[in-house]
Amino acid sequence: AVLALDNGLARTPPMGWLHWERFLCATDCAADPRSCVSEKLFMEMADRMAADGWRDAGYEFICIDDCWMAPTRDEQGRLQADPKRFPSGIRRLADYVHSKGLKLGIYSDVGKKTCAGFPGSYNHYDLDAQTFASWGVDLLKFDGCNSDSLELLAEGYRLMSLALNRTGRSIVYSCEWPFYLRPVQQPNYTEIRQYCNHWRNFYDVYDSWSSIKSILDWTALHQDTIVKIAGPGGWNDPDMALVIGNFGLSWDQSVTQMAMWAIMAAPLFMSNDLRHISPEAKCLLQNKEVIAINQDPLGKQGYQLFKDKSFQLWERPLSGRAYAVAVLNHQEIGGPQNFTFSLTFLGNGLACNPACNIRQVLPASRDWGVYSWISSLSVEVNPTGTVLLKV
Repeated sequence: AVLALDNGLARTPPMGWLHWERFLCATDCAADPRSCVSEKLFMEMADRMAADGWRDAGYEFICIDDCWMAPTRDEQGRLQADPKRFPSGIRRLADYVHSKGLKLGIYSDVGKKTCAGFPGSYNHYDLDAQTFASWGVDLLKFDGCNSDSLELLAEGYRLMSLALNRTGRSIVYSCEWPFYLRPVQQPNYTEIRQYCNHWRNFYDVYDSWSSIKSILDWTALHQDTIVKIAGPGGWNDPDMALVIGNFGLSWDQSVTQMAMWAIMAAPLFMSNDLRHISPEAKCLLQNKEVIAINQDPLGKQGYQLFKDKSFQLWERPLSGRAYAVAVLNHQEIGGPQNFTFSLTFLGNGLACNPACNIRQVLPASRDWGVYSWISSLSVEVNPTGTVLLKV
């Protein structure tokens, strides 16, 4: 059987920037010209991505989320950008983004209206796919609001996948399908993977530690069903947005988000203001060793091995018989704590057999040297922080 969406895309988790979380649905450009959802915002972010090393680190998509549209379709029934905020149109914006060596992502919805109340794609799947392709769009985030039934929701996700493929343009397809199914029924991930390049499982990420923690807890709870389905071409999306460089996370919590999104083989889409970002946040987000773990060509998603009242131990198999290992201290009180474990724990006992080299990647990179199979490892971790190792 041929996969419906064998589009050859997203062989590794996609990386980029998107406006949701940091810029939400800001449409009043008179009140806040620096933060409203407009072509100016995306052009400025594209400039920063090209000039400040983001593109070279692997962040290639610049994604428009909800609230880009005019309130109605045009006379031909096509979606159109808000003429005040996107006076040059999306085609011109895509050309600009492409001229910087980047790709443009856009947003629509499977239902009659988007989550913010703009025109949805229901009954217009082919037309909208053709419109996006004609504009030079490279990624579609397809939301799941305002669908009349789960049958229509599933049918809409399938139809848009086929419609995108028919355009002949390579367009990464980002779905929210399982998230909208989940309250009512268990998603069929085998089917979802046939149609989507990545799929959202859980609530929007917020700029807060409680949000990051709830996503990690949910992922660990459901890892038996979701880990095995991920791989080149199709990824679990624990909500793309990296909120590092904003306001809600401490330094240790920022390290935790970066480390754990790499372990989870998650799409890495920052939602922050690249025009104003601290050198520390920039350094963390552009960390080559962490990105290499996230982008590992083997494409296996990591999973939680162990959890007690203070610590979590996660591992992710990598190519070249290596493993990424994360030790997370989920205590929110006290000081740094030591976690000691036997290396026989890792990789079903094979990760360090007969010996292995261990390198710390986060919070700072340094070599720990060679260990034998029966050694124990002691790791000191700050509260809400993570130590990321490569074994």
